[in-house]
Amino acid sequence: MAATFTDSTFDTEVLKSDKLTVIDFWAEWCGPCKALGPVIEQLSTEYAGSVNVGKLDVDSNPEVSMKYGIRSIPTILFVKGGQVVDKVVGAVPKSQLAATIEKHK
Repeated sequence: MAATFTDSTFDTEVLKSDKLTVIDFWAEWCGPCKALGPVIEQLSTEYAGSVNVGKLDVDSNPEVSMKYGIRSIPTILFVKGGQVVDKVVGAVPKSQLAATIEKHK
């Protein structure tokens, strides 16, 4: 199951993680975000143990969203070693997200 990241846990669970972390910035009212949700869940299962995969609700967690300049959702950030190493904006195919994960993990 995909992790739930928040403003208060982001530093510990994402920035200080030694693994690649995939963060889906989403909101309950966003149609494309809902379409992407099952893909994020699948990726979290497939990469369990090797890559952290989770979601961050932009409405409930404005600090992280503002810090990373999230203007459109869904936006998926790939963070490794405390740095953003890649970014995908929009509901994209699972194959594109998996390829980006493989490139950075």
